[in-house]
Amino acid sequence: MSTWIPLLGRIFLAAIFLKSGIDKLLNPDLARTLIASTGLPFVDVALWLTVVGLIGGGISILVGWKMRYGAWFLIGFLIPTTLIFHTDFSDRSQEIAFLKNLGLMGGLLMALGSSPGIWSFDGHEGPR
Repeated sequence: MSTWIPLLGRIFLAAIFLKSGIDKLLNPDLARTLIASTGLPFVDVALWLTVVGLIGGGISILVGWKMRYGAWFLIGFLIPTTLIFHTDFSDRSQEIAFLKNLGLMGGLLMALGSSPGIWSFDGHEGPR
């Protein structure tokens, strides 16, 4: 059972990043509008960096290849994203999104302290 737990954890953790990146890839206008609403410059650059980062980081976690780099990148992505998009605590959905992102960062930090498991491209057993 312990050989399957890291794989299941990686699948569950990667799913939200992959889904979000694919959604932005398939509907860039919605993502572009949301980014522009914050007043951030270089909306198109931010959008494509987001898409590449979410999908690339998600794949890294999913397959267990350079998982630590993927986790660090996604944490680095989540910190400003959370602070820019999810701090209107008068909106219950934004409060939930803020807490969800904290939970994701917690999961990514746990991934940093563990091995991707034997069912991964890196295939290490034990923390590195």
